[in-house]
Formats: sequence, structure tokens, C-alpha cells
Amino acid sequence: MLKKLALSLGLAASLAMPAAAQETARLNIDRVDSPAIEGNLEANTMYREVYVITPPGYDENPDARYPVVYFLHGYWGSPERYAKHHIDFTAAVDKAAAAGHPMILVVPNGDSKWKGAFYSSGPTVGDYEGFVAHDLVSWIDEYYRSIPEAASRGLSGHSMGGYGTARVALKNPGIFSSIYMMSACCLDPAVMTPEMAQKIESMSPEEVENAEFFQLAAISTLVAWSPDPTDEGFLKADTGLREDGTIDPLVNQRIAANAPVVILPQYLRSLTTLDGFAMDIGDKDFLLEGNRIWRAELDRFGVDYDFELYKGDHTNRVNERFADHVMPFFAEHLEGPSE
Repeated sequence: MLKKLALSLGLAASLAMPAAAQETARLNIDRVDSPAIEGNLEANTMYREVYVITPPGYDENPDARYPVVYFLHGYWGSPERYAKHHIDFTAAVDKAAAAGHPMILVVPNGDSKWKGAFYSSGPTVGDYEGFVAHDLVSWIDEYYRSIPEAASRGLSGHSMGGYGTARVALKNPGIFSSIYMMSACCLDPAVMTPEMAQKIESMSPEEVENAEFFQLAAISTLVAWSPDPTDEGFLKADTGLREDGTIDPLVNQRIAANAPVVILPQYLRSLTTLDGFAMDIGDKDFLLEGNRIWRAELDRFGVDYDFELYKGDHTNRVNERFADHVMPFFAEHLEGPSE
């Protein structure tokens, strides 16, 4: 009895003590189970690794809630790869907090069998779009002290993640209130040519596995945007190649239906009702033309956004841009923190 009493008193004392100070941003590596991705034909795991970076002061302020910035990594990437090669996520959260804007940063793993599903949705890759917009957001709101309101959620991403930012925001209004696209890819429609289709159909699984970046990216987008569960091949995708060597136009129409430039008029309200919308790209980036076409369409339909063309290429200034532009943008547009 005395032992139980001592244990009880010790537990009560420990609960009464203030939490140790969290003086710097802390990286938590979590696993989020995604029903949206489960059951896909590529066997991409529904158990998604997620980096969650909490700001200084998170531990010792248990009543405080924080706005959340979600970041989608690029093709052939992962949270770990981006943290190692592109963006110091903890330093960015520390810098924002030091400026008086503590925020939670969330970086989900968007990898797939062929190095990226482009945050898209289909039977072959799974529903990565639903994972980000619903499974992930719900999980963060349940297990972290987020402010569970759209006004306090921002979505950002680089390259493939910049595309994912546009796609998720367009098709899932009311989840995020502000978005920031960094060097976004895939904004205007890609085209499957007979030569490309013949090359893809002639490739073995080993050749696809060892394909170089741009060649594999063309395969990954095909798998995501022109899936075919009835395909007897290992890709479970439809290249559209006909016996006479021509391409079935329906395949290119399916691919185009995933381009933000094409679907923009259908989802205008998703962008015009945002509290903040920004994008940037380097002046030497290979994706400049697609971004120019995207901006021309935004201008044509009267969508307000902030844009900066900076000196740089596709990756060399991403870390600096994220800390000095993306995080301050969300600090300006997101509501919070609150107690």
C-alpha cells in the first residue's frame, strides 16, 4: 500500500511539474496510415513517413495551438532526401519562430514505386491527393496541437510538389487557405508521342527501374494520369499506342485533364477565395515556360497571386527561398498561434 501511495504521489508530482523547455525546433518522424493510398496496384505502401517539425516552446506551452504549413517534396525525393540536400526544415521553423511566428511544418513522403505519384489519384498509384488533403490533415489535427481550421493551414511544394500544391488546392477547396508553389512542374499538358509510347512499351521492369530522371518521370506521369487496371503489363498504364503506330487521342486527353492550365477554369473559385497565393521560379529553371503559360492563364481569368522570378536554377536556392520567402508568406497569411 505504501509503495502504491509513493508511486501515486510521484506521478502526481511529475504531472504538476512544468514541461522542459523546447528551445529549438524539433523534428519528429511519424507514420501516418492512409486509407486513400491503400490497395493500389503498384503496392505503394499506405504507411507514409511524415516529418513533423514543432516550433520552439511547443512542449512547455500545452495549451497553445499553432498554424500548420504543409510542404510537398519534388520528384525522386522524400522528406529525408530534401532535408539532406535541399531544405533545412528545422532551421526554417526556428527562423520563423524567432521572428515571432511559431508554426508547425509537415513534410509527407510522396514517393512511389516509380519515384513519385505526382500527388495524383488513380487505381495504379493510389490516391495521393486524398492522402494529403484528408488523411494527413486529419491525422495532424488529431495528434498535434494544430489550429484545425483552413485559415491556419498553408500548402506549399517544390517541383512535383509545386504541381501537387496546385492540384490539391484546385480540387479540394476549403482545406487550405494559402498556397505557395515553388518551381512547379507539369502545369501545362504533356504529350505522349508514338516514339515515346513505343519506347515505354519496349522497356522491361529492370530498364524502367534503372531509367534516368526525365525518362522515368515520363513513365511516372503516364502511370498516374493514364492508368489501366486491365493492362497485362507491369506498368498498369495505357500508352495509347495503336497497331498502326498512332496514339489514341483519348490518352493525351486524359493526361491533359491532369494539367492545372487545363482544369483551371473549372476550379477558379478554389483559387479566387484563397487568402494568399504565391509562386516563384529561378530565371535559369528548365520549367520556366510551363510557369509562364500557367501565369498567363491566371492573369486571363483574373486570379490574384504574388510572383517572383529570382536569379537561380531549379534547386540551387530552394533552401534560402523556403526560409526567407515561403515561411514569412505563411506567417503573414495564416491565423495563429492561439491559446
